[in-house]
Amino acid sequence: MKDTMIEYSLSKKGATKDYPFGPDPVAIKVAGKMFALIFENKENCRLNLKCDPIIAENLREQHEAVQPGYHMNKKHWNTITLDGSLSDEDVYVMIDHSYDMVVQSLPKRIRDSLTEE
Repeated sequence: MKDTMIEYSLSKKGATKDYPFGPDPVAIKVAGKMFALIFENKENCRLNLKCDPIIAENLREQHEAVQPGYHMNKKHWNTITLDGSLSDEDVYVMIDHSYDMVVQSLPKRIRDSLTEE
C-alpha cells in the first residue's frame, strides 16, 4: 500500500521524493513544497495530505480513517490511515487535491512550468 501511494504521488508532474526527517517518513514534494508525507509502522501505514479546511472537516466526518494531521497544522492537513476502509481511488483523489493545493500556492512562473504540456 505504501509503495502504491508513493508511486502515485511521484507520478504527479514535478514531484520528487525526499527524506527530511530521516529514513522514514517519505516526503513527496513539488517545487520544494511538501504535498504528501507517507509513514509506516508495525500497525499501519498513514499518509498526511494537505486539504482545504472545509473539505478536511467533511472528510473527517465521513471517514473514520481520516483524522486531523498528525504532527501537522490540523486545519490544513489530514492524516489518512491506509487500513482498507478507503479505496485506492478515494485516496488518489485526496492526493490530487493536496498536489493541486500546493501547486496553486506556487509562484505563477513555477505553476506555469508544471502545467505546460
